[in-house]
Amino acid sequence: QVQLVESGGGLVQAGGSLRLSCAASGRSFSNYRMGWFRQAPGKEREFVTAISGSGGSTYYDESVKGRFTISRDNAKNTVYLQMNSLKPEDTGVYYCAADRRPGLSYRLGYDYWGQGTQVTVSS
Repeated sequence: QVQLVESGGGLVQAGGSLRLSCAASGRSFSNYRMGWFRQAPGKEREFVTAISGSGGSTYYDESVKGRFTISRDNAKNTVYLQMNSLKPEDTGVYYCAADRRPGLSYRLGYDYWGQGTQVTVSS
């Protein structure tokens, strides 16, 4: 069982930056692949990025590639999302997710989810 708690959201102007954190409870954090998803008002939840348990592999949606960076610190049981050059269309609730399946996934079928943190980008 893993519990996930996101933090770091807020209001930022277009072109600005934010860093989100997702702290995980439980053991063997390095055995879990992690993902970030987001959901804008009135829209479906969508994939943003994912990282393998070791941190050696990452995968990004085309909409954030080159602007967002996912990383993890397994000693701190934490995964990060550095978001640069933010755009109004990046606005939404950002969720982190985890499971122990191999590989990376952009699908919503992760086993564990956080409660989300709001990111609002003003124009």
